Amino acid sequence: MPRLKRTENWEKTLKEDVRSLNRGWSIQEFKGKMRLKWRYVPNQKDQTVMLPFKWAESFRKAATRRIDNIYNLTLEGHSLKTATLIAEGKAPKIERDWTACLKNFQQYKTEHENAITQKTFEHDYEKVIKDAVKLLESKDPPTTTADLIELCIKDWKPGSATRKRRTNSLCQFLEYCVTRENAPVSWLPPKDRKIHIGRKAANTKSQKKHPITDQEILNLIEDLQTTEAGSRWGNALKLLTEYGLRPVELTHLQVKKDNKTGQKYLWCSYEKKSGGGITKPRRLEPLPVEGTEWNLLQQLEANIIELPKLSAEGNGVAEQIRKYLERRKAWISLKEKVKARGEDLGTYSFRHSYSVRGHQKGIDSGSVADAMGHTLECHLRAYPWATSETTQTAFQKARSSSLLNSP
Repeated sequence: MPRLKRTENWEKTLKEDVRSLNRGWSIQEFKGKMRLKWRYVPNQKDQTVMLPFKWAESFRKAATRRIDNIYNLTLEGHSLKTATLIAEGKAPKIERDWTACLKNFQQYKTEHENAITQKTFEHDYEKVIKDAVKLLESKDPPTTTADLIELCIKDWKPGSATRKRRTNSLCQFLEYCVTRENAPVSWLPPKDRKIHIGRKAANTKSQKKHPITDQEILNLIEDLQTTEAGSRWGNALKLLTEYGLRPVELTHLQVKKDNKTGQKYLWCSYEKKSGGGITKPRRLEPLPVEGTEWNLLQQLEANIIELPKLSAEGNGVAEQIRKYLERRKAWISLKEKVKARGEDLGTYSFRHSYSVRGHQKGIDSGSVADAMGHTLECHLRAYPWATSETTQTAFQKARSSSLLNSP
């Protein structure tokens, strides 16, 4: 007669604990060690792994803690084998071709709905994702989303624009991998990314640039145009000033003709896609500095205007202008003057002056915003004087109307 195997109380407790996790979970003794089973789909072959614990009561508590961790990892989308490796503190073997995922993501971002340009992808996405892929395919890859993100942004200050952009771009890539490349759910990035982006220190100076007066612009350009190179850069500043351009838009200009009126006008083909919306190509409206006749449209049409050689890559144009100006005495002097009134000077100051000029001439905020290529909401947020000037103008007109209509 076969001898019945007596089940110890600890064995019963361990098996009940494992079964209570969820349907399909079980544990058994195999060659003196613990073997964990998981049947996650009915009528499918069990997934099994050996745990590094002897089948003995002294290992029951440690095994229970380990199994709880493994179970939680499977809820995040990991297989039993991968979950066991992660729970042991070992990086799982690469389960997918992350380089191929990057290639597919690039195609998705540049060819599908709300597609971005190739240049935008290279500037906003490619660098950080390549960094992430290199880490994921290394011998000792990060095993959590949080660790991966932190490794890819650690060289940038909390709250900085670059840190924010890298975080958001990497998170988009990880979301894509989970939803379209069958990556484990554990790679889903957090919805609240503030913990990674961080905040600027309380004493960090704002990077927002301020407008400068038309006279300050004229004085600067006059000083620059004493050399041939200075004349070319001066022409670039004239275009920024008269048309309210972003620096990069200098490389996206063309002259067109209005089919109805026959009038020539300047067209900007630049498209900007960001979290704040889409900047579409637009017709540009000149707002000349009073007393000037730069004839920029005519020079562009005749192809006789001389401009510096500009790079259209990323922030290349703004950076080129900044580097040139920072070596000029007139710019250094103007920067100190602007600083003395508690403001900051930058390459966008010329664009900002366009906004001020428009409001001073009584043009409504919506029209100025449209001409500058952004929404009214963005315009009012970026240019606080737009709200105050419009309000003052509206009330002045109302008061004037009341006086005219009074008996």
